Amino acid sequence: MDLERARRVAVDAAEAAGELLHGDPGWTQAKGTGGDVVTDLDLASEKLILGRLQQAYPGDQIVAEESGVSGADGDRVWFVDPLDGTNNVAIGLPVYAVGIALCADRLPVVGVVHDPLTRQTWSAIRQAGAQGPGLPAVPRPHRDPPLLAWTQGHAVGRADLTACALRTALEAHAVRLLQLWAPLVAWIMLARGRIDGFVGYRAELVDLPAGALIAAESGVVLYGLDGAPFDQHIDLPEAERSFIACRPAQLEVIRSSMSRSPG
Repeated sequence: MDLERARRVAVDAAEAAGELLHGDPGWTQAKGTGGDVVTDLDLASEKLILGRLQQAYPGDQIVAEESGVSGADGDRVWFVDPLDGTNNVAIGLPVYAVGIALCADRLPVVGVVHDPLTRQTWSAIRQAGAQGPGLPAVPRPHRDPPLLAWTQGHAVGRADLTACALRTALEAHAVRLLQLWAPLVAWIMLARGRIDGFVGYRAELVDLPAGALIAAESGVVLYGLDGAPFDQHIDLPEAERSFIACRPAQLEVIRSSMSRSPG
């Protein structure tokens, strides 16, 4: 497969969708019982992206945030998050992105993240590097305590003791813990060296491959919460989609922050 062509198709689709995401949504409604929402902007963006991908790669499967799975099961799967940060859009907070990833043989091979507000785009091809504004990142001084971001999956409830303990420890020992409601934005901040690490607990799958690939191709390393290498295969069970993403020198600083008692 021509991965450079796939990258260009994804970039064009994400940027075209981004042009639909300016301004306030026409309507917003609840999605599920966990506080998530969907808007007309999500649906318009997703429709455009799916049309572009289906036209360019009619035989590929697509997993989209709003419409679910389409296309035949096969070795190539596209993951589409048409509006990562819908809750932010709904309250007028300008922190959101569009994400598209192509996975082959269960691993992400192309990733694209587009910021509609700045009209900036970042992309990567596995083992061929990442590109976009601020990449490659300028090395920054080692920070202790670190500046971190956090994400958790929609299925993680308020009473999840592990999530609560991790967040509390990180908040107590990081200089700041960002909870952006838009993981793709955090991945790009990490790739650009704007933050020191990104911790995810039972992360959502649809936006994970694009952001993780761009970060990894920018020199970020992904670990499990135990410090072992993180498995990026897309068939990983939700319970195993917990990670620490950082530059190698920051791993022990972050793990130490996670293990210390807030008191």
